[in-house]
Amino acid sequence: MEVQTFDDVFDALADTPAEAANMKARADLLSLLVDRVKSWGLSQEAAAARLGITRPRLNDLMPGKLGKFSLDALVNLATAAGLVLEIRVTTAA
Repeated sequence: MEVQTFDDVFDALADTPAEAANMKARADLLSLLVDRVKSWGLSQEAAAARLGITRPRLNDLMPGKLGKFSLDALVNLATAAGLVLEIRVTTAA
């Protein structure tokens, strides 16, 4: 049996490097969004309204249900949360 090692969990879960990169970007955005929403100290209803989503959708966001959100959706939510996105691209090792 061959033992495989990976740089991170997303590389292990994904079938392709592109899929792993997408998952990493989504996870980073989701984590920042959760922190931002928590910092508001608002009720679920008020936080959902501030983001322009329903409370059930917020209930998917807060526990970090990564599979429920596309990168596009997370970018839109980050903007609604007052976050500014910057993309940094580097050459693969």
